[in-house]
Amino acid sequence: MSISHSSVYEPLTEQGAISLAVRLGLFREGAPLVCREIGDGNLNLVFRIVDKEAKKGIIIKQALPYAKVVGESWPLTLKRAVIESNALRTFAGYAPQYVPKVYYSDESLAITVMEDLSRLQIARKGLIEGKTYPLLSQHIGEFIAKTLFYTSDFGMNQQEKKQLAQSFVNPELCKITEDLVFTDPFFNHETNNFEEELRDDVESLWNDDKLHLEVAKLKRKFLTEGDALIHGDLHTGSIFASDKETKIIDPEFAFYGPFGFDIGQFFANLLLNALSRPESQQEPLFAHIDNTWKVFTTVFSELWHTHNVEPYAKTKGLLEEVLHHTFVDAIGFAGCEVIRRTIGLAHVADLDGIENKEERLQAKRHALRLGRSLILRRETLSSIKEIRSLFAQTVLAPTN
Repeated sequence: MSISHSSVYEPLTEQGAISLAVRLGLFREGAPLVCREIGDGNLNLVFRIVDKEAKKGIIIKQALPYAKVVGESWPLTLKRAVIESNALRTFAGYAPQYVPKVYYSDESLAITVMEDLSRLQIARKGLIEGKTYPLLSQHIGEFIAKTLFYTSDFGMNQQEKKQLAQSFVNPELCKITEDLVFTDPFFNHETNNFEEELRDDVESLWNDDKLHLEVAKLKRKFLTEGDALIHGDLHTGSIFASDKETKIIDPEFAFYGPFGFDIGQFFANLLLNALSRPESQQEPLFAHIDNTWKVFTTVFSELWHTHNVEPYAKTKGLLEEVLHHTFVDAIGFAGCEVIRRTIGLAHVADLDGIENKEERLQAKRHALRLGRSLILRRETLSSIKEIRSLFAQTVLAPTN
C-alpha cells in the first residue's frame, strides 16, 4: 500500500490502535480484537492487535517525537517512520523472505502496520537462553549480500542509486550512531553508563590516543562512504528467528552507508553473547560469525559476476579489493559496537543480565579489551579464524 498523509499526529493508545486497525479494514467485521503495547525498545511504541477467534494479528509501530529511552528532553524526527517503512519495502524487493510484510503506513501518524512475527522470538533473547538458531547466519549473510549489492553502484544504475539515496537521507538517526557508537564512549560524556568498578578501564580508553585515531578513521567512513542502503542498526535485538525462519525488523536507522557496517554490528552482538557464556558454550557464536561471512562473500560474489552493471566489474582484483575493505571495516565497526554496548548509553541484556556481579564486571572488562583489539588490529586480521584467536588472547587472558 502507498504511504498515507491522512491524520494529525498524536501518540496511539491501545484502544486507538484497535480503532485504527478497524478503520483500515485490516480485520474481518466484528472481530473480537485485543491489543497490547509490547515495545521494549528505545525509540517507539509497538502495538500487537489480535483477533481472538481467528488467532491472527498485526503489528502497529509508531514513532514517538522523542527518544523513549531518555524522554522528551531528547526530541527526534518522526520522519524515521517513513524511512523504516520504505527500507522494509526496498529490502523486500531483493530479499522478501527476510523482512516482515508491510500492510500500510501513514507519514502523518508516523506509523507502519506490518506482519505479526510473534510466532518467532527475538534472537537476542533466544541466544541468551542458549538457543543456536541453525539457519541464522545463512539467512543474515544472504540478506546483507543481496540488499547491499542491489542498492550499490554495482547492482543498480548509478543515477538511480543517487536518487534512491536521496530518499534515505537520515541525519537525526545517523547522529545517534555518530554520537553513541563512535564518539561518546571514547570520551568522558554524560551519556555514558557504566559501573564505578570499571572506571579505571574506561578512563584508559578515554586517554588512549592510538585508539582515538583509529576510531576517528572509522567514524569518518560512517560519515562519508555511501556504498549501499544499510539497515543501520542490525543487532540481534532487531532480528526475529526460529530454527527455520529469520526476519529483520526496525530499519529506522537505514541510510546509504559503508558496506561493512551492518556486518560489523551483527558480528559484535554475536561476540557480546559469546562473552556472556562459558567457554564451552561459545562455539555456536563463532560458527555463526564464520558462516555469515562465508555466505555473504559467496552470494555477493555470485551477484557480482551475474548482475553487475559497473563496466569495471570484470577488472581483475576489484571484487577482492571490495571484499577485503568490507571485512576490515566490519571488524573495526564491530569493535566500536562492543565498546559502546558495554559503557555507552544503550547496553545489551547479554552482559547486563549476568547475575553474579564479579562475573558481569569481568565479562565487561573482557568486552572493552576485545573491542579495543578489534579496532586496533582490524588491518592485520584476514580471517574469522584469526578473530577467534584474538578473542582467546584478549578475553580469556587474566584481567589485571
